Amino acid sequence: MDKITIRSDRDTDYTFIYKGEEVVLGAGKIISIADGLSDVVLPTCAMKISNNLIIIKEDVK
Repeated sequence: MDKITIRSDRDTDYTFIYKGEEVVLGAGKIISIADGLSDVVLPTCAMKISNNLIIIKEDVK
């Protein structure tokens, strides 16, 4: 994948790692990453993947 977009459907912030640095995706926000998933580490959570869009869902309890 070249460019990906990550969208949060959560009520709380979501933290992931990009190129070794912590990145905070605010609740309800969207972020685009130009060079794809090669340097992205997403912590385990409920998510939906559709083409180049990753939707971060609320944690299932």
